[in-house]
Amino acid sequence: MGDVVKFQKPVVQHAKSSDGFVRTLIAAVVIAFGSGAAGYYLLGDIPLATAAATITKPLTAYGVCSGSVRYHCVVDGDTLWIGGQKIRVADIDTPEVSEPRCPSELALGNKATARLVELVNEGPFELKAWPGRDEDKYGRKLRVLVRDGHSLGDILVSEGLARTWTGRRQPWC
Repeated sequence: MGDVVKFQKPVVQHAKSSDGFVRTLIAAVVIAFGSGAAGYYLLGDIPLATAAATITKPLTAYGVCSGSVRYHCVVDGDTLWIGGQKIRVADIDTPEVSEPRCPSELALGNKATARLVELVNEGPFELKAWPGRDEDKYGRKLRVLVRDGHSLGDILVSEGLARTWTGRRQPWC
């Protein structure tokens, strides 16, 4: 059906080889000098496009994106960065936080963003390709986030923080 990437809950592991040491050192430098460091993971040699891959050495949990360096972080309730690639959660639409049309949209958008951060940090999840379309018009990969066979987007919908994607945006104000 498409790309499936499994993400492990953050676990602290010590480098056991010179290769592991180099990866850990590089990650420490990125964290020390990058803004928004709360969202970085050490991926090793696993590309996002791999059919099935596991992140085995995460450093920290996802956080809200900040600054210009974006590797593993949440932009808003339906957009996040994974392994340096921008992902659009394909099965939902959430209120805008970057250009909201009213104060209530911004407030709900901030709640959706915070909840997505919580959801992706609760444990392993998979990325499943959106049938028939790999990217949106902005070049974001279209993926459904799934844990234990259930869409994380559906959780946001059930909590009133998102709408099921119908193929076009609808106003939140």
